Amino acid sequence: MPPPARTPLVYVVDDDSDVLGSLRFLLETDGFHVRTFRSAEALLNAMTMGGADCFVIDYKMPKMSGIDLAGILRQRAIDTPIILITGYPDAAIPAKAAAAGIRYVLHKPHVEDSLSSRIWELIKTDRPPAA
Repeated sequence: MPPPARTPLVYVVDDDSDVLGSLRFLLETDGFHVRTFRSAEALLNAMTMGGADCFVIDYKMPKMSGIDLAGILRQRAIDTPIILITGYPDAAIPAKAAAAGIRYVLHKPHVEDSLSSRIWELIKTDRPPAA
């Protein structure tokens, strides 16, 4: 019998503690391990950054945008899937996000409607098949 599959780990970055708490609850309820960060800098300073299966990053944060953070992750050769969440209706965000290597842009306040399904989709398509 094969060993049980590892529970996926999602890193969530948002400067709003209420949003972090809400997303943590949602994702843990849907079967993920979650690690939260209040800033891009906190994530970049994390020692276990390589262990995430998916990043969920807010677009608008102090000091560094989610798109800038995604660019830094890609520069560091971290190819983990990234989902950007935003409350801003700027039509240019999806193109900027795609250029930074972000797979999906989800709009607040409707993030909860599809976040978990998008993460599962990315994890399944980006994980190598089991041996």
